[in-house]
Amino acid sequence: MDKVRWIFVLLLLFAALPVSAADAGKSSDVDVKGVIFGHVKDAYEWHVTTLGDKHISVSLPILLYSRNSGWNIFSSSVFHHSKEYNGFHIAESGVNEGKVVEYDKDGNEVRPFIDLSITKNVLAVFFNSALLLVIVLFTARWYKRNKNSLSAPRGFVGVMEMLITMIVDEVIKPAVGKRYHRYVPYLLTAFFFIFLSNLMGLIPIFPGGANVTGNIAVTLALALCTFVAVNFFGNKEYWREIFWPDVPTWLKVPIPLMPFIEIFGIFVKPFALTIRLFANILAGHTALLAFVCIIFITMSVSRAIGTAMTAVSVMFTIFMNVLELLVAFIQAFVFTMLSAVFIGLSQPEHHADNTHDDK
Repeated sequence: MDKVRWIFVLLLLFAALPVSAADAGKSSDVDVKGVIFGHVKDAYEWHVTTLGDKHISVSLPILLYSRNSGWNIFSSSVFHHSKEYNGFHIAESGVNEGKVVEYDKDGNEVRPFIDLSITKNVLAVFFNSALLLVIVLFTARWYKRNKNSLSAPRGFVGVMEMLITMIVDEVIKPAVGKRYHRYVPYLLTAFFFIFLSNLMGLIPIFPGGANVTGNIAVTLALALCTFVAVNFFGNKEYWREIFWPDVPTWLKVPIPLMPFIEIFGIFVKPFALTIRLFANILAGHTALLAFVCIIFITMSVSRAIGTAMTAVSVMFTIFMNVLELLVAFIQAFVFTMLSAVFIGLSQPEHHADNTHDDK
């Protein structure tokens, strides 16, 4: 019972922390849009907590190349003292909202030619990657020390072995086929990186809480890795099925209808991987924050209604947190499974030579 009680307390803490103390203190005019987008969008600083009226944040380095002033390196903290620094400022609205911009000759806000700034999500990717490396090395160290032992690993190493065995035996081997061993390192890396990033995104305490896999740039980069694995390492039979598939000839010449559809499908697959992961994780974070905001919205209307809705909101938030733990695993599993399936489709067996096109 003590363990259950502590789990319940931690879930309550997770439910309350996504909205800062400053937001709670201003329940009469809660900016729901600002609260939600402030947590799910990327930023040039990482907000840690709020003590009274003081915001504690980690300022991140900004690295830009402008056609007007060349390379510029400075800390995002400069915008705390002045809205503009060296001709740069953070856009407050428009398509570049929240991004560092400058004015062109016509007075329009434009992005610098190159922006290599370390943003919140970039720092979170570095941290999650380093944490994953530590986890993998820790697991490998156990096997190195116990390579002559017949005992099965327990605890954390046992969980890692279970996950690795499940992904390799139940997903990668059946989907990829005979040459599965070539793709095991990438697919396992993708699975554990996504799973770990999803879990870290549910922890509202620094260095958790970053919306890494809910950022379309991150999911696009992961999908492009699968795109490269599929199309750059596909065999000749794979490309033959794309440019000269086994369909009636009139579907291939004189109008290459089926080759066009197959080529279109090459780019649809990474697009589907990108949107599926991005949309599911972003929707989960948004729903959690929306449930928390309900507390302060209803409290500003009536204390009685607010009290009742607080209990409802907390219960729904706890439920969503538990559900998001499941979603964190499912989305990593689905991305890995689909990537393995796409890779397997790029390694088809050679067809028999006596196949004929139907006229």
